[in-house]
Amino acid sequence: MTLARALLHPAAKPIVFVAGLLPFAWLFYGALTDHLGANPAEYLSRSTGDWTLRFLCLTLAVTPLRVAARLPTLARFRRMLGLFTYFYVFLHFLAWAWFDQGFDLAEMGKDIAKRPFILVGFAGFVLLTPLAATSFNRAVKAMGAPRWQALHKLVYVIAPLGILHFFWMRAAKNNFAEVAVYAAILAVLLGWRVREFLRRRQAARPMAGAAGTRPSR
Repeated sequence: MTLARALLHPAAKPIVFVAGLLPFAWLFYGALTDHLGANPAEYLSRSTGDWTLRFLCLTLAVTPLRVAARLPTLARFRRMLGLFTYFYVFLHFLAWAWFDQGFDLAEMGKDIAKRPFILVGFAGFVLLTPLAATSFNRAVKAMGAPRWQALHKLVYVIAPLGILHFFWMRAAKNNFAEVAVYAAILAVLLGWRVREFLRRRQAARPMAGAAGTRPSR
């Protein structure tokens, strides 16, 4: 069976779905069995943040891989990966709101205003919420494709915010190795999109010029 046919197999999406839930299952099991180390709250917060960035990278990697490998069927997994990104960022937000702030809205507001890395992370979470809420076919039809596509380009703002949040969080420990890895991956994925945009724009210029010089009848 070729890779293209395997990606179209009815079991492909359920397998990806189960794989996406495995990190959550491990964290849930670890919390129940007290296997999350000396500081379970910090472990949960850090792990859910890491998995948010990983799924964000996977989501943004779908289109370049689809084009480079000539596998259009990869596109059918992009929505699921994007929703997993939101699932883990919601868990990340929940860990902060629960363990750090005790769901005290006043204290949460003060923490957001006081600490820049919390502000940036919260901004990314807020911007990601409408993308998750409109990731369904009904939303595309209701909004219209152009407006839907314009809204979902917010991911190009969210990705740098995620890296900045991670950078400031690790700055306290002067540990930037993982930050550099994620930043490099996202730079490549976003850079590919910039290159494709410029390539399409350059290709459109001769066509526009030819249309402008076409003799009138």
